[in-house]
Amino acid sequence: MTTTAQQLIELSAGPLAYEDTGGDGPVLVLLHGLMMDASLWAGPIAELAPGHRCVAPNLPLGAHRHPMRPDADLSLPGVARLVAEFMERLDLRDVTLVGNDTGGALVQLLMAEGTARVGRVVLVSCEAFDNFPPGLTGRTLVLAGRLSPWLFGQFMRQMRVPALRRMPFAFGWLTKRGDAVTERWTQPVRRQPEIRRDAVRVLRAAARNTRGLLAETALRLRQFDRPALVVWASEDRVMPREHGRRLAELLPRGRLVEVADGYTLLPLDRPAELARLIAEFAGPVSPPAPA
Repeated sequence: MTTTAQQLIELSAGPLAYEDTGGDGPVLVLLHGLMMDASLWAGPIAELAPGHRCVAPNLPLGAHRHPMRPDADLSLPGVARLVAEFMERLDLRDVTLVGNDTGGALVQLLMAEGTARVGRVVLVSCEAFDNFPPGLTGRTLVLAGRLSPWLFGQFMRQMRVPALRRMPFAFGWLTKRGDAVTERWTQPVRRQPEIRRDAVRVLRAAARNTRGLLAETALRLRQFDRPALVVWASEDRVMPREHGRRLAELLPRGRLVEVADGYTLLPLDRPAELARLIAEFAGPVSPPAPA
């Protein structure tokens, strides 16, 4: 996704792969959603990397390629704590924390905890309030998570067929233009038994009390006094448009921007526009030093 090689760090839950463009610019940590990986952010990173340090972890949310430990906490709060541990281990400071889809739910959990390393946040069309599982896509995925890991793998093997991937119960209502990337996301559960095990654990944990968890978390967002940008797809068919407005109104320093011609996964559908908004929000970029 960038010119830098993928790196691997050993955390309490297991090995976590990540991309880090390096550099001295403002630090962006970019989080993806369920059954996705950091390639979600390839387009925005290509735009942002010249002036920002972009760090994108492959979270253990079902499309990762390095299995977690059998006793790892793969609930959403557990994965949020893993993100906090990741930022601490890399000693990232004054982070602009960006989350799309379920990545935005993780950002909200970290906001509610008042994570000191986060200086500002960007929430991009994401689960919030009572919207979990989100839409037909989310309900189908959570239902599939009730299957045994082997049967779940059989279910995901159907996603090799482009026409099925583009159906509303799959990725069809999440992205207008990102079909090639979504095919990549289905590969680990199709090929690795340990990843199927992790994916089922993630989905079963997410199904337990997550709706109440996000509603409770929303009540605590008023305490987040740092800058917050809410970016919502105006054509979103999975994340209710009014949720973007509600989030921006909840946050003391929140601001809403709506983006046209895209669905939930704006990093795939509108990468350049999303990168522009993030860059403006993350702060000034120092000009290159004279030769």
